[in-house]
Amino acid sequence: MKKILLVSAATAALVFGSLANSEAPNLESLNISDFAANSNADDVIVHLQALQDIATANNNNREAGTAGFDLSSHYVAMKLIEAGYEVTLQPFEFDKYEKLSPSRFSKKSAKNDIVYEEEKDFNTMSYSPSGNLSGKTQAVDLALGEGNASTSGCEIEDFEGFVLGNVAVIQRGACAFRQKAENAQLAGASGVIIFNQGNDDGRKELFNGTLGKGPLDIPVFSVTYDLGVELANEGVVVNMFADTLAETKITHNVIAETKGGNADNIIMVGSHLDSVHEGPGINDNGSGSASILDVALRLKGISPNNKVRFAWWGAEEHGLVGSRHYSANLTDQEVSQIALYLNFDMVASPNYIYGIYDADGSAFEVPGPKGSAAIEKMFHDFFKVNGRNTVEVQANGRSDYVGFAERGIPFGGSFTGAEVAKTEKEVELFGGTLGESYDACYHKACDDMSNINREALQANLEMITFATLSFARSTEDVDREKSGQTDIVFNSIEFDPTVYPKHYSCHEGELFAQ
Repeated sequence: MKKILLVSAATAALVFGSLANSEAPNLESLNISDFAANSNADDVIVHLQALQDIATANNNNREAGTAGFDLSSHYVAMKLIEAGYEVTLQPFEFDKYEKLSPSRFSKKSAKNDIVYEEEKDFNTMSYSPSGNLSGKTQAVDLALGEGNASTSGCEIEDFEGFVLGNVAVIQRGACAFRQKAENAQLAGASGVIIFNQGNDDGRKELFNGTLGKGPLDIPVFSVTYDLGVELANEGVVVNMFADTLAETKITHNVIAETKGGNADNIIMVGSHLDSVHEGPGINDNGSGSASILDVALRLKGISPNNKVRFAWWGAEEHGLVGSRHYSANLTDQEVSQIALYLNFDMVASPNYIYGIYDADGSAFEVPGPKGSAAIEKMFHDFFKVNGRNTVEVQANGRSDYVGFAERGIPFGGSFTGAEVAKTEKEVELFGGTLGESYDACYHKACDDMSNINREALQANLEMITFATLSFARSTEDVDREKSGQTDIVFNSIEFDPTVYPKHYSCHEGELFAQ
């Protein structure tokens, strides 16, 4: 019989008993390429359907702090226990945000007020306080035009000359939304409008954003680039109404690790399990959570050289709360025992790209901790050998690797895209539809079972499997980079040419899908 053990308050976690796992074969005897190639997205679909069923029975979401999330974590935990893992539930507090009624946003005009439509023209940013106000817009240190990077609102000096009671019109870019909003509040703004950055075609549409925890008292809306420019130029009077609630709730992370493996060289693999309030979150991030669950279950009966610890984070959609709680509470010794962290958040977007976090800083000039470049190289090389193109995506602080990077732990991950529109170059590399977002159902009710691209899911599942098992066997390349050596040799593991590439061919130096 399985048993549940409540451990000490100092540990603050529930630990579930597990099945025996004796005499497991060593990872050294496994052909990792073959094992990865035999991954099957159908197995992941089974888990996704379970998450969908949970959401359907619980107000169409699996948001942290709700029954939908609790049942999702129970599903994951029970699957892991049956496979022989020791499962820990790590509780933590977070601020749960809810919109109590629709927001309203309009602009005064000489004839009739122009009324804007929520989720089309504007969004209420997550954790925006309530408010009902009229005020004149005032632009804050804008950098308009293609190619211009914005630091609008990031410094209190940006608000020099700001008129008390005006509504601050601020451009996205360079720092957190909350920092911009807090600076506006300090300058005396009655409300804040943050518009998209507009420095390229992918940064002009309406976007979602979160303000996270902190002392804000004024409403904050996001708008499109074009509307932001219009409001900034005109200096008109706008009306803003928001009716919201933030309350402290308790939820948890789900943690499981292999019995075997070097406990002083732990491989961590994580995905957030919660959805937004608006939908079931099957791509974001059921796809990552179900994929790493499949990898964990397939590891049953295999003894790794390095211990593998899997994590399903809670309250990511409320500001990366679960993963940051976990990483912040690690002792220095525990940090030193974690060799690296792999993050998988949205791996099956309908209009997908194969995006790899720019962990070495070569594309966006913000490198991760030493060792991250070796992880990035493995991901790029895996897709390349398998005949698939990749692009680098910015590690811009929007997912659960953040807390690990802050503790100096190397990280890496893949990402198939969210609300940004697909470019012409990306269509050449991956196919799909030009000008449409990677995931048109991002943070919406339609992020359901119909929102999964099976080809992208299969490709990422193979990569997640390969990376997890490769690092479970050896972290030599990461270790070499940490020690200052630069001759990274792809984790000292060769691909089996009889397995990869498959389904694809090379032509004139470019990789094209058949």
